[in-house]
Amino acid sequence: MLSRFAAIVTVLLWLSSAFAQTPKSSSKELPPTAFKLKSVQVIGTSRYRAEDVVRAADLQLGQSFHDDDLKSTVRLLGESGAFAAVSYSSQFETDGARVKLKLRDADRFFPAQFDNVVWFTDRELLERLHAKVPLFDGKLPSNGTLAADVAEALQLLLIEKNVAGQVDYLRPFDEDNPVEEFVFTVSGPNITIRNVEFSGAGPAELPTLAAAAQKLEGVEYRRPTIRAMEDKTFLSVYREHGYLKAVFGDPQPTVVQNDARDILVDVRVSVQPGHQYRLAGIQISGNDDFPAATLRAAFRVQDGEVANVPELDKDLATIRQICGTRGYMDASTKAEVRTNDSGLTVLYLVSIVEGDVYKMGEVEIRGLDSQTTTRLENNWTLHRGDTYDASYVGRFLEQAYKEIGDWHARVHESVDPRDKTVDVSVRFEPTPDTSAFSQP
Repeated sequence: MLSRFAAIVTVLLWLSSAFAQTPKSSSKELPPTAFKLKSVQVIGTSRYRAEDVVRAADLQLGQSFHDDDLKSTVRLLGESGAFAAVSYSSQFETDGARVKLKLRDADRFFPAQFDNVVWFTDRELLERLHAKVPLFDGKLPSNGTLAADVAEALQLLLIEKNVAGQVDYLRPFDEDNPVEEFVFTVSGPNITIRNVEFSGAGPAELPTLAAAAQKLEGVEYRRPTIRAMEDKTFLSVYREHGYLKAVFGDPQPTVVQNDARDILVDVRVSVQPGHQYRLAGIQISGNDDFPAATLRAAFRVQDGEVANVPELDKDLATIRQICGTRGYMDASTKAEVRTNDSGLTVLYLVSIVEGDVYKMGEVEIRGLDSQTTTRLENNWTLHRGDTYDASYVGRFLEQAYKEIGDWHARVHESVDPRDKTVDVSVRFEPTPDTSAFSQP
């Protein structure tokens, strides 16, 4: 368990000067050593409700209190980390005391994520933890004891569910947790995904989503694992169909087998597809040495078709290859998708930085006998000092295979950014004979 950090708490005690006086003496009476709590006023916090602060401070109206009890209350609130400053004042009356808590909220709070807590829905878990830890509202302060209090409360909830697991947590930016969130996990039971279902998915996308989700079956349930699948795979399915603003919700697990050590869950993933967009056009800039029409032809998605952004992004590689045919080996591309929500169209804006022109350096051909090597070297017509053409090697190999037969070539381009040259190494290897492994 990670260490706790206690917040610095300033306790200010204001005692009212309006204490009752005896008729025969001008000396003021001291406040009673014990008093009944008549009311509690909470000021200064914009984050928490007054009733939650009172509950967290363990203050109960009508209960007898000592002044030391109030000091302990202030210390308890300060150590939670939820407040940057805590002070109180008390006013004594004949029938009890009125207490005012003055608070200033802490500056930074981070969301709490429950990595593999599968026995509660998100809403149920938040409500039950809030009932036990009044200052927990889904986020936690960077320092203080509040995170440990949540871990302890979660441990009690697991005991109520007869779950033999140990609750641990990581604070934001810890060595094993570089992200801006608290991460709570339960170690002990083996929690495995049995099935993944989708809600909100249309018939066109559902088969592809279901096929991709099969990779999660039999995998340990971890919320970050499913989120990564949402971002990298599930979302791509929708972007391929033009749903560029599709949003996936947090995965919701349901326990379908709850043995002591082995737990199976079904996971429901919700999606809101949004609107489908179509391609209004592709605009290209920075192409000083290439006609726009030549580069536009590299994109397979046509104007008016569904805006398949992943396909458009793949075609950026073709643009860089075209730049390489004229020696721009450092050419880079950047794309921006600009949506028009009223017309449900997008412009695909491509900017190109061509960079410097590279020249042909040395060529080395290996792996063949000397006579064949010499013949192929003579066939190499891209000479030293010529503008390098990244497509030339492919044409050279196509002709070489016609001459030497069943060989395989490994090509390495060594790009020298200082000399702006490209050395090429071509190593030929015999194609493996797979006939010995063929079935009769």
